[in-house]
Amino acid sequence: MEMDVDMFMASGGFDMGPVRDYTKSKEEWARFLDRCISSRLDPETFESYIELLYSKHPLPPAIIADICLKPQSSNHESLDPRIPRYIQVLSHHKLIDTPSVLKALYKYSTSHVQAQKAGNLPPEDSEDKVPLRWGSSYAAEEVIFYRLTKAVAMGTGIVNAGDALEVCKLMAKWMALFTSASTVFEHEVMGQLQNGQLQIPQSRDEMEAARAAFVMLLLGICENQTVLGALSRPFAKSTRRALSESLASFIPSILQSASQIASRLELFRTETLASFEPPDEKDATHPVIDDMESSMALDNFVVSELPIANSRAGLYIYLNACLVGRPLIDDAALFNYLHNRYQGDIQSTTIDLILASFDVLANAVFRNEGQQASYVLRSYLINKLPLLLATLATSMYPPLSAQFCITEALSQVDTNAFPTLSAMFDDTHHNNTFTDSVRQDFCFACCLHGLIPESSIEGLLGEITYQTLPQAGRYVKEQLVEECMGDPERIQRLVSEMDNMDGNVGAVCQALTEVIGRLCHNKETMTLKLLCSQLAKKPLSLDVMLLFDKPFTILHPLCELLNNWRYEEDQGEYQPVYEEFGSVLLLVLAFIYRYNLSTMDLGIHSDSFVAKLLGIHQIDKPQEELTEQENRHLRGWILGLFDTESGGLADELLSSCPPQDFYLLVPTLFHQMVLAFCTNHLDEESLKTGVEYLVNTFLLPSLVPAMLYMSNQLWIELNHGQEHKAVIRILQLILLTKQGSTEAQTMLSSVVNIIAVPLEYGLRSYQRFDPKSQAIEPLLKAMRDNLRLSRRTASATNNELESWCGTANGGLAALIRHTVQGFVSWSVHPGLNVMPTSYTHRQILLALKMHGAKRFLHTILEEVKAQTEAGNGSIAHDVATALICAPDVTNMPPPPEIGLVMDSSNHPFAPPQLRISLRAALKAEAEDCKVIQKKDPAMAEIIVRLYRKVEAQMLVPPPAESMLQGELANLGLGENAAALNDALAAAAQNDGLGGDEANMSLDLGNGSSDMGHLGGAGDSSHHGGLDFGGSDDMFGGLGAGGNSTDLLDGWDLT
Repeated sequence: MEMDVDMFMASGGFDMGPVRDYTKSKEEWARFLDRCISSRLDPETFESYIELLYSKHPLPPAIIADICLKPQSSNHESLDPRIPRYIQVLSHHKLIDTPSVLKALYKYSTSHVQAQKAGNLPPEDSEDKVPLRWGSSYAAEEVIFYRLTKAVAMGTGIVNAGDALEVCKLMAKWMALFTSASTVFEHEVMGQLQNGQLQIPQSRDEMEAARAAFVMLLLGICENQTVLGALSRPFAKSTRRALSESLASFIPSILQSASQIASRLELFRTETLASFEPPDEKDATHPVIDDMESSMALDNFVVSELPIANSRAGLYIYLNACLVGRPLIDDAALFNYLHNRYQGDIQSTTIDLILASFDVLANAVFRNEGQQASYVLRSYLINKLPLLLATLATSMYPPLSAQFCITEALSQVDTNAFPTLSAMFDDTHHNNTFTDSVRQDFCFACCLHGLIPESSIEGLLGEITYQTLPQAGRYVKEQLVEECMGDPERIQRLVSEMDNMDGNVGAVCQALTEVIGRLCHNKETMTLKLLCSQLAKKPLSLDVMLLFDKPFTILHPLCELLNNWRYEEDQGEYQPVYEEFGSVLLLVLAFIYRYNLSTMDLGIHSDSFVAKLLGIHQIDKPQEELTEQENRHLRGWILGLFDTESGGLADELLSSCPPQDFYLLVPTLFHQMVLAFCTNHLDEESLKTGVEYLVNTFLLPSLVPAMLYMSNQLWIELNHGQEHKAVIRILQLILLTKQGSTEAQTMLSSVVNIIAVPLEYGLRSYQRFDPKSQAIEPLLKAMRDNLRLSRRTASATNNELESWCGTANGGLAALIRHTVQGFVSWSVHPGLNVMPTSYTHRQILLALKMHGAKRFLHTILEEVKAQTEAGNGSIAHDVATALICAPDVTNMPPPPEIGLVMDSSNHPFAPPQLRISLRAALKAEAEDCKVIQKKDPAMAEIIVRLYRKVEAQMLVPPPAESMLQGELANLGLGENAAALNDALAAAAQNDGLGGDEANMSLDLGNGSSDMGHLGGAGDSSHHGGLDFGGSDDMFGGLGAGGNSTDLLDGWDLT
């Protein structure tokens, strides 16, 4: 008679009695199994010994299964084929059971290694308590999952309610594990696709096969009567919750390739599990049930459809968001968004993309955004856009052509903003260097990439042009790379060509990125120094580089080089090493501070040199915390810089202190300088001597952490007084005294570009404390030109913040509503020569930060509701959708390849915690649609309609859908159900299983989607169409093989 599970659990579960020490028994079992495997003992002989061993050394099922499935020091690559045969014997004697096998299999699964890369391991796994896992356990998992499926269907795999609940908890863990592992594989594939190469690893094939078997087991368990009975008990509340949450995340991963099973599992999650909740708890707050009910309500919510409108403002908003700060023009993401937005309409996609690109530049010019914004937008329009159009053109078929789309788009471009050549000489025309000749440059760039013939350009422009194609023709990246590697002077010429507006800059930037990687790999530091120095002094060129490559691609090799930089054994001079190291570091810091990049963006660990340097500029190290070596180095630098009698900076000091150690000491060094000067231990002449050393090129990059440290000191009110005056004096010697060579002055300008903004804030803070000080204005004036080039982070300036927050009748909320109204009005009347709505995406990002995603979303929703009532619903929805879908440069997840590079056994990759996005806030609102409908039916309809539009435009198709269909065929159902037979047969053959088992039928019946009820009532010989043969043993049919060996000869079992 089965014990009632409620009484059983209420009484404390299993009463195991006194805790036993199984150490000796485990050692004997492990020794026994090791000898069985090494001597290839056949199962019959194994069975004859097992009863004797168990009588002398009894162990619980979980420990026996763990010993059998645990990786051995001699073999941790894959499970020995004999193990499944031994498990058959152990299960026959009921020494192991389904929960124990699932638990051990999970504990040592290879999927944990993949899941670590996603950074979302369960808490018990993230602590790395299991030091060793299988290198490849998927084949064994596939076989064992299929056999467990058979056992569950036959009624022998789950015999009571206790087993049922334990199995359900383990299946929840398995689902989370498979979800994490498959996510990493998909990211790896996407990364390969973006790099133009696709190589599906064998481990991915094996994982998919194991997951196919797992899905069969999962369905069998979810439809097993014993399991359903156990889950319906009140005590199973936590198990139901765990199962529901895991199913919610697992089902989408099998939706494309196993839609029928996915539907049945979803039905089980949303209806069967929900029905088990007590009536009184259904009304109470319950996260699992609430989630299920809200999902069902959202899916079934009926809204009246509005006409589809791809407004001119929609793509304009998206591109503005991509270019407002660090350029985010990721080709794959952009093309996916365009495909979803235009549903494959290539003609509309191409024309609207051209128009939106011209609109973005026109808006920046008329808003007087300045040189920084206009430069990168103009380069995007002429150098990046033709490359995007060339990709779109590959999907065009006659009569549609790229020439037609370009002609159609240019006919709608505002000629007031982008004048013709003749209009540029009109006395009434106000020339603007960023819009003049743009139409002409764009046409020639399109011609360069084969989009239009050269003979058509004059017709497109409507007048004669005297411009020609680049003399060298269209650049090819690979050819440029080879030229640069053979001739370093070619690198310098290429850097100067980044300013061109001829359509060739994309190849130039990508070639320079690859050259940087090669030089780092080859450690050609002299050439790298010249390249990095040139790039560091051209911050606007960094913007252009990021139109074509991600920061990680450019900077990761440089960071690795800096981290692993070592002196050569036969190093002769050390000053050139400091100079080369400093030039490379200066470029890295220029990128980091210009775009506010994190260590995650760079793909570096927190203990790497660059990460440490980014963390030390705010504080100096107290004397007592310095190590003996650091104290020695600090003393050497102080004497070398300021003691004229010590002989200056000798090679002895530089050789004993590697560049990394020096840069990490810089804030402490400058703290000592400030203290010494303000206490008269360092006189004016000695200070000048030290600064003269520091503004030499081999030490100049160290002024970045130094001036950042001093900027922070100016903020500290406790320091107002002598220390601040010492800081001001040091800054005067650096910024106002023109010292050093022309090269040093150029490098100093690069340094000031990096620190200008924080230093200005520090100086303004000191000025408020001491308004009469005459020392501040000259310093601010010296940095005036650098301030305009210092940052591109999409942050609002203080003046913008005050202006926008002071908007009449509502502040920021009113500004956002006015902006949405402007977008709608412009899109309703998109006539010729109509300027785009004046707007900067910095307004959106500022409002999002200050108001939060939920409040900001409500502002948008209220305006959409008002516009819908005014008859502009379609356009208002499109504008709102664009605002929600637009990327947020201040809240971006790291690219997928970051996890692959950063993950290691010592540093498991953990993705950063991001702020809640507009998309997430909208989803939360949509899930409450039924509640909102009771108060405001119109708003509920708008929210659901908008949510569906956003999700449709943000949909990312899995790689398997188009390019990897065959990779998931082993999850096929219905007419493809035979694939399961093949999978089992292959698994059986690979693991040395008997021929009878390899021929196990998994007939699903005439191609029907109905697989019957695994483990349900009916004919015992025909369980839902799965012919399991006559045996009811859990691992029955695993044929014996091998020779008998006197395994225990000499082993005392008496």
